[in-house]
Amino acid sequence: MSAPDSARGTSCFPRSWGGLQGVERQLPRLAELGFDVLYLPPIHPIGHTNRKGRDNSLIAAPEDPGSPWAIGDENGGHDAVHPDLGTIDDLRRLTRAAADHGIDIALDFAIQASADHPWLREHPEWFHRRPDGTLKYAENPPKRYQDIYNVNWDSPDWQGLWQALLDVMLQWVDCGVKVFRVDNPHTKPFAFWEWMIEQVHARDRDVVFLAEAFTRRAVMRHLAKIGFSQSYTYFTWKNSRYELTEYASELAHSGEQEYFRPNFFVNTPDILHAYLQHGGRPAFEARLVLAATLSPSYGIYSGFENVENVPVREGSEEYLHSEKYEIKQRVLGGELLPTIQQLNFIRRENPALQHLSNVTFLDTANEALIAYAKQTTSNTVICVVNVDPHQAQAGAVTVPASLGLAPSFTAHDLLSDESYQWRIGPNYVLLEPGTRQAHVLRVET
Repeated sequence: MSAPDSARGTSCFPRSWGGLQGVERQLPRLAELGFDVLYLPPIHPIGHTNRKGRDNSLIAAPEDPGSPWAIGDENGGHDAVHPDLGTIDDLRRLTRAAADHGIDIALDFAIQASADHPWLREHPEWFHRRPDGTLKYAENPPKRYQDIYNVNWDSPDWQGLWQALLDVMLQWVDCGVKVFRVDNPHTKPFAFWEWMIEQVHARDRDVVFLAEAFTRRAVMRHLAKIGFSQSYTYFTWKNSRYELTEYASELAHSGEQEYFRPNFFVNTPDILHAYLQHGGRPAFEARLVLAATLSPSYGIYSGFENVENVPVREGSEEYLHSEKYEIKQRVLGGELLPTIQQLNFIRRENPALQHLSNVTFLDTANEALIAYAKQTTSNTVICVVNVDPHQAQAGAVTVPASLGLAPSFTAHDLLSDESYQWRIGPNYVLLEPGTRQAHVLRVET
């Protein structure tokens, strides 16, 4: 990663791109688009027992590939690559080629197993069982994971379990993986993570640990304090001006900015927010600009660029025909890619957007418009976003004298290449879905 506090990330399921070699062929274009992190869901063999079918059905058809998070079969477990995706040597070539393009490969690290994982035969004491001796599958109410089993952290052989997990991670570090997206770290012992992170950093201090932890704020903060480099956040569920202002202010100014590095994901394989489901392309544009300009690090899951917004059913955040349970035929296209590329370039060219705690929220005289300034010594960027994806919204963005700008200045919109004369005090803004969803204005000196 170019820096642990500034990154542009995207993700893809390798099986939808022709395996690891197919992913490697996408690297030049991903670099052109301005991404510097590529996240891969688990690349390991997938279990057969209780395999999930399309749309998370309990019965899989013969051709259904299963969920990548149901790790392990006769070909191996966490230390193996699914034979349909390639080999460990293919992964080594991928990480080397990615590095040549300025991209780090992020790998999912999920501590769980299918019923067919070799560890269940070799170390049955590492897994939870019911009083009758049967395996207890994983649950995260209301979600049930009948194809997945959690490890038993109270196992008499906990030291052997810890060492096996460390060996797995170090193997992938030796393959060139520099970033790990850790699945649900808050459900594992904190002492384990302190030990794991210390051991891995003794081998390679540049390895980044990203916590996929949607849980209580205190727990997310504690994970950061014990060594996690970055964390998922509540950004996905903050969609109004008030929610965004309150949350970003807490992240930037409450004191936790000294140790907690947020990553704003616009979507994930698990989360398609209702705002995106019902807002169409304008909603996607609004969330993209907010993520890319409010946070130094942000992420996009494959499909966002195509404005994929159909849930499996009303009221659900799961995608219809989710890629977690089936193979897609992906191509690197999509109507939002030009905007994504433009924003990534804007972020690289403007140091003010590479920091978290330099944000000042501005009054807009309209609750549907959110405005904020981000500043460094020589760079000021003012962003205005219409968070209403359905209607045009007008307001007056008040630039306070405390920003230290000239009484009158040129505001150059880096999205449209238009320039406006702004001043200290109120400035009229009109943002209309389908025409212009946001301004990203650089103050020209």
